[in-house]
Amino acid sequence: MRFDDRRHAGQELGVRLLEWAADGDLTEAIVLALPRGGVPVAAEVARALRVSMDVLVVRKIGAPGAPEVGIGAIVGEDPPVFDRLALEVLGLDESEFAAEVAMERLELHRRDDLYRGGRPEPQVQGRTVILVDDGLATGITARAALRHLRRQNPGRLVLAVPVCASRSAVELKEEADDLMCLHQPHNFQSVGQWYADFGQVSDQEVLETLRGLSSTV
Repeated sequence: MRFDDRRHAGQELGVRLLEWAADGDLTEAIVLALPRGGVPVAAEVARALRVSMDVLVVRKIGAPGAPEVGIGAIVGEDPPVFDRLALEVLGLDESEFAAEVAMERLELHRRDDLYRGGRPEPQVQGRTVILVDDGLATGITARAALRHLRRQNPGRLVLAVPVCASRSAVELKEEADDLMCLHQPHNFQSVGQWYADFGQVSDQEVLETLRGLSSTV
């Protein structure tokens, strides 16, 4: 399975989630997107389920020399979540990332202020929360997001992605009540290889999508 783009992936994911939710009540459910790439995917899911959508900003901490490979992640003011196995393999300690964590925390606050525009964070206690991204590689950003949300006592916590590495899916099943991944390829190398168009999502696209959803959902 290869997706045309993120919106196509979101439409496919929305169909599967509709089947999953057929016998459930989604009246109080909310879709939360991991920006930026998860926003176009989540928008289609929210439209399919006819529920509200918002963003949960998470920042990845990259591996030394390979910043695109997530070795840790932060959400809000939570302490960093690190892939301890990766740290051990690389012979690294969390303390070595203090400067990068501080820098990414500043960018996290910038994006949160920009995307939210003064709106308070959504209340998730007791609600079904569907966390959406465009895919899982190491899964570290999703792990940090799920732990952040779990502390807020949602009624049900669901992680939904179009494509994922099998190892990450297995590990994250312990963090979510339900995990839905449409495609777990054996030859997974990166999320982008499973999209025909995997261009970068801009801040402007995130803002336009959020505005569009507020008037249609």
